[in-house]
Amino acid sequence: MNNKIELISNLFEGHEIRCLWDSNKEDYWISVVDVIEVLTGTNYQKSRNYWKVLKSRLSKEGSQLVTICNQLKMKSSDGKYYLQDTLNTDGIFRLIESIPSKKAEPFKIWLANLGKERVDEVFDPSLGIDKMIDFYLNKGYSLEWIKERIDAIINRKKLTQTWKSHGISDSSEYAILTNEIYKTWSGMTAKEYKEYKNIRKESLRDNMSDLEILLTNIGEVATRELTNTHHPIGLEQNKLISEVGGGIAKNTKKDLEEKLGKTVINSNNKMIDNYK
Repeated sequence: MNNKIELISNLFEGHEIRCLWDSNKEDYWISVVDVIEVLTGTNYQKSRNYWKVLKSRLSKEGSQLVTICNQLKMKSSDGKYYLQDTLNTDGIFRLIESIPSKKAEPFKIWLANLGKERVDEVFDPSLGIDKMIDFYLNKGYSLEWIKERIDAIINRKKLTQTWKSHGISDSSEYAILTNEIYKTWSGMTAKEYKEYKNIRKESLRDNMSDLEILLTNIGEVATRELTNTHHPIGLEQNKLISEVGGGIAKNTKKDLEEKLGKTVINSNNKMIDNYK
């Protein structure tokens, strides 16, 4: 875990919320008492007591919220570090639902609307696609870039379906094979690549240049075709094929860099200007 303490100040009307970034799970651990203090409008000590009572009630009700709570050291107002109850982002949203507060209402309404959207998308899946397109447009990406992004998602799905038909079913194994492709052509795992670009929960592909996306696509498409040709079974055999597929992208990267006279991997993120 990255033990750098950070503050969230734009989520709860400017109030500072202590949090820790977990680089392994790619999620935030957020101070429970800090959130309660904002939602109830009380001071720190009263918020601690509020959480103590709420935690006891939730425990008796068999709520999983208590079991997923994690104690981590956070800096207090006296400058010292003390163990604090923390929840990840999903847990914090569940906590908000448990607190009767007018300040929590905007979050509860948002969660309710989110649930309705998910139900609507079950009956009309195109709504989800429309929402994704609108999201990228609002971020400044062009329709041409969005089309390429959708194509990449489809190609990725084809690859995972191919892996599935060759003995891969666990999400952790998909991640291992994906990292094999990334490591071979870029020298970094997907996680290391994101750290290199200084991004966290954001999509790696959304923050790649045209050439980085091209090389990623070459590695994945080559791996898919090689898998369909040689029919590896199980994780170890598929790892070998993924390495070969990544090697094809690596050779392409080498040729490009020789012709360009520079590296094609860069630490830039949010490459929106290139796609307008």
